[in-house]
Amino acid sequence: MNFLAHAYLSFRDPQILAGNMISDFVKGKTKFTYSQRIQKGISLHRSIDAFTDAHPATAAAKAFFRPHYRLYSGAIVDVLYDHFLALDTSLFTEQSLKQFTVEVYSSLDQQLPILPPSFAVLLPYMKTENWLFNYRNTEGMARSLRGLVRRATFMNDHETAYNLFLQNYDALGACYASFFTDVKTFAKEELAQLNL
Repeated sequence: MNFLAHAYLSFRDPQILAGNMISDFVKGKTKFTYSQRIQKGISLHRSIDAFTDAHPATAAAKAFFRPHYRLYSGAIVDVLYDHFLALDTSLFTEQSLKQFTVEVYSSLDQQLPILPPSFAVLLPYMKTENWLFNYRNTEGMARSLRGLVRRATFMNDHETAYNLFLQNYDALGACYASFFTDVKTFAKEELAQLNL
């Protein structure tokens, strides 16, 4: 899952949100320098990622990209899931997604002094370009895939991934639809366990 999904699966808890959003930027024992609640958000993120990777719908979605991208097919699918989430009318209208993104950015801004420097550098770009909202449109997806190429060591082409996304749009949307209810249920249960 990518930024929008991890934000949504934080269930509007500010510290869970912070942990969920920074997890990929927190290495090793650094996790234990954060509050207990942020640590739970970090753990939730990692559990969601493991659940996502093991889900049959994710395996089906990755199959469209694996011949060209091998191990990066999972990262591509993570980005694409955010697109379908942003358009999921059972969860968001266009206006409610806008409002949600404002809430997320505001919450992260309030916690900026404790966020990892690498994430703190990224956050202004995320806000200025409104990544969380712009997952809705295909131009935003092209930008996200270009960003993935910039960060990936052995991935140097986003256009093939973008074209495969468009060519297999309905099938990928069906993968998302069969997956997201499951991950939402899982995340709620996992967070309840972390809160015990």
